[in-house]
Amino acid sequence: MTSILERNKNLKQPVKKTRAEYAEDALYREVWEDVNNEKTQQFLKKYWRHIVGATVAIMIVVCGIQFVKQRRFAAKMATAQIYETAIANVDAGALANLAKNSDGATADLALFQSYLIDGDVKKLENLAQNGHTRDYRDLARLHLASVNGDKMSVAEFEKYLSSMDTKKSPFYYTSRLMVAEKYLADGNKDAADAILDTIIKDSDAPRSVSAHAQMLK
Repeated sequence: MTSILERNKNLKQPVKKTRAEYAEDALYREVWEDVNNEKTQQFLKKYWRHIVGATVAIMIVVCGIQFVKQRRFAAKMATAQIYETAIANVDAGALANLAKNSDGATADLALFQSYLIDGDVKKLENLAQNGHTRDYRDLARLHLASVNGDKMSVAEFEKYLSSMDTKKSPFYYTSRLMVAEKYLADGNKDAADAILDTIIKDSDAPRSVSAHAQMLK
């Protein structure tokens, strides 16, 4: 068995460079750096306008994005402040103005809160027709159904609440319960019981709604 020392003797020792070779390497690196510097300078001279233009464009875009973000944040903070002040002062007019000057769920919430304060049914009608979000449109329709339900036939009432006849709506069970009550008021107990049984057997139905359905049966 060859010993470790013997194997090390057989390994090729790295060849040492001469002074001339070191000098040649240094000269090569110096020339290469000069060439690179010259190429860089030539590139900058040729394309400096494009480089400056691109840099300025990037700065404008970045600054623009930051400016828009800051403005949006400031607008949201201002909206929240106006909303809190209007709620604290029970100011239906301020909430209605906020709804006009806002969008999305914020506008819908402000308009609904304004209705709750002054009871102006026109605001509900506007929300049901033009609300930005489906949930608030449905919420307004629920309240309108309670207000105007006596003027509607059962068919009209059920059709009016048909947009909520899906479990995707947070008002599904409430709307179905209201339809069942409308059938009971019209004297059609079989149709009412069919809806009530569906609610009672549904494990996903809220306890309060299920209890109310059982009470109506």
